[in-house]
Amino acid sequence: MSTPTTTLTRRAPLVGGLTAEGVSFVGTRISMIAVPWFVLSTTGSATQTGLVAAFEITPLVVFKALGGPLLDRVGPRRVTLACDLASAFVVGAIPLLHHLGHLGFPLLLGLVALAGALRGPGDAGKAAMTPEIARVAGVSLERVTGLSGAIERTSTMLGAALAGLLVAGIGAANALYVDAFSFLVSFVVFGLATTGLGKPVPRAEAADASTYAQELVEGWRFLRTEPVLVAICAMVAVTNLIDQAWSAVLAPVWAKDSGAGVAVLGTLFAVMSGASVVGALIAAKWGETLPRYRTYVLAFLVAGAPRFLVMAFDSPLWAVFAVMALAGLASGFLNPILGAVILERIPEPLLGRVSSLNTAICWSLMPLGGILGGLAVAGIGLAPALLVAGIAYAATTMAPTRVPSFRSMDRAQAAPVPVDH
Repeated sequence: MSTPTTTLTRRAPLVGGLTAEGVSFVGTRISMIAVPWFVLSTTGSATQTGLVAAFEITPLVVFKALGGPLLDRVGPRRVTLACDLASAFVVGAIPLLHHLGHLGFPLLLGLVALAGALRGPGDAGKAAMTPEIARVAGVSLERVTGLSGAIERTSTMLGAALAGLLVAGIGAANALYVDAFSFLVSFVVFGLATTGLGKPVPRAEAADASTYAQELVEGWRFLRTEPVLVAICAMVAVTNLIDQAWSAVLAPVWAKDSGAGVAVLGTLFAVMSGASVVGALIAAKWGETLPRYRTYVLAFLVAGAPRFLVMAFDSPLWAVFAVMALAGLASGFLNPILGAVILERIPEPLLGRVSSLNTAICWSLMPLGGILGGLAVAGIGLAPALLVAGIAYAATTMAPTRVPSFRSMDRAQAAPVPVDH
């Protein structure tokens, strides 16, 4: 039998990993609000705001896709720690150079691009360690991805609320110092909690992939043989594009033009995230018993189009908050289902490269989100842009009802999780 001490030892990587993720998500949410508001307030341009978002997301996607073999070769833990530490200095340089009067727009683009390039493999490294952490803790993938989703939503809620207060109180530039500090905290916590885990894949298990390029190709070859993973990638890529347009441009412009302000915007994101915590916790508790396909489709139906439409029709603030709360509740079910479906289908020797490639494809259209959002606002106005985005979201998220491969997510069975005694 396992003793309380061995149980705590097994759970330490899970608790520490989730804590580090939570701290990182708080910082990320702060930057997601502070950076667009900083650009809007200093330039007044929705197009430049979208351009900054594109410069951050593009290298994030590229390095997620290209960094998979690096995770397998070097080990996801080392990659994650190196990226977190470097990110602290890169993000901290943005407000520092601004206060010194040396932060021109081209330099800002370069720094956010570098931050995105570091975040890509850093996030991928944490994700690649999920199955190992689940095995060590003796819990199912659904439970771990559900808890991770709850931590993400809770941290996003707190980060959004904190971001609104910080930006309103000390300014958008100063708020980025908090984001930089969060990377340092994540670096320390994750490093201490995951000692001995996340080692490189033994080269004997990747004998057919003698070069980095061949390892990338091997990951792609496996991914394209899994119809459900390909279908997920296609749909999520489009929804992520629209979500990026909404969070980086449409919602901030709505807050600015409506007079709601950055504090209300932060609170709005916090309410949505808070409600999603409830959904993620329900998914963590009962996700193993829920029908994945039907839950997935229903959650997207509620979490997607309504939030665009309620802003487009100039609804009263209470209605906007109510719709965001319902959208958040539904969205809490999505990542636990997606995470379990994806991770259970990837062989361990290919986990780093395939999971990174999968995520990169899902994020591949996001660089266009901010640009298209900015161009849409400038070209047809905010309300029409929100309507177009909402309709496109509804059409995309209901595509699973016409794509047979999505239904196979219910048929796959996760491998049994060994428990040490």
